[in-house]
Amino acid sequence: MTLEQMLDDLPRASNVGSKKNSKGYQETWAGYKLHLDVADGQIPISCVLTSASLHDSQAAIPLARLTAQRVTHLYDLMDSAYDARLIHEHSRGLGHIPIIDAHPRRDQTQKAELQAEAKRRRLLNFNYAEDVRYRERTTVERVNARLKDEFGGRMIRVRGNAKVMCHLMFGIVALAADQIMRLITWSVSESQKTD
Repeated sequence: MTLEQMLDDLPRASNVGSKKNSKGYQETWAGYKLHLDVADGQIPISCVLTSASLHDSQAAIPLARLTAQRVTHLYDLMDSAYDARLIHEHSRGLGHIPIIDAHPRRDQTQKAELQAEAKRRRLLNFNYAEDVRYRERTTVERVNARLKDEFGGRMIRVRGNAKVMCHLMFGIVALAADQIMRLITWSVSESQKTD
């Protein structure tokens, strides 16, 4: 499929979505879900707005293709919701290294082995390079939080996919400009320290 066909295939109608939050409680909302690709420095690169009920992994491949058209990058960092063979293969097909948290699903022996391996590595104070790089994935969570808290993405008072996307894009453009200004300010202050 072409990128346009993939994007057209994603559901865009407003509906109800739910997920477990970090404390294990079920959260439910009506509306849409914004899927973001974020670069180092918390700069948004690509985004796709879908129905709230769409699973994150279903937007991964179109979003990865969209981002690959815009920037050159080496890694695809994703949480365990994206742990699927097709996503791994697609990432490698784009010439990227997929760093995706393993999801043992219902396999209790695999889950126990992953926990035991993590415990052994903590004991030895050993980290794979992929583990260090994976920790950078939290930048997308910070971008989502800033979009909701500082740039009007939490409660949107318009109806329709196009209007919601327009509203969110104003916030994303402002957020990207703010992050670029922060990076410039930081780099200038670092260069002055070395002079």
